Amino acid sequence: MVVLFPVFILSQTKGKVIKISDGDTITVLLKGKEQKKLRLAEVDCPEKGQAFGKNARQFTSDKVFGKTITFIETDKDRYGRSIAKVYYDKGKYLSEELIRAGMGWWYWAFSKNSSLGELQNKAQYQKIGLWQDVHAVAPWEYRKIKRDFNKKAMHGNEIKGLK
Repeated sequence: MVVLFPVFILSQTKGKVIKISDGDTITVLLKGKEQKKLRLAEVDCPEKGQAFGKNARQFTSDKVFGKTITFIETDKDRYGRSIAKVYYDKGKYLSEELIRAGMGWWYWAFSKNSSLGELQNKAQYQKIGLWQDVHAVAPWEYRKIKRDFNKKAMHGNEIKGLK
């Protein structure tokens, strides 16, 4: 009898979460004491200086810190971090849970999973998490504003209200 497994099962890796950088970035300890930084796939959480940034980090910590998780690497980002789908507690998908709890945006530019968009719409409609803030700014927009600010600051111009 031959048993065939889908290819993705063979590419799953386990690791213990030893650090939470922010809501969508964790570090895991692999076999052989190797550490690997993972950027969560399909979700973009508020940045550290942004409203709900600390909340998103705490949410991720509460769900996975100190736990053994399973992850599937899907790509690398421009910083060299592995982009990964992270699963915990018998198959819960961390990115999905963050979006459901209103702790992150569906990163639609890098995801084909429209069910995550539906979860975001539901959280937004119910004003869950960051959606309580009527002026919530997507992290990719926040990063762009900060980049523009830094460029102008280097040229002697100032933008009020940004750190």
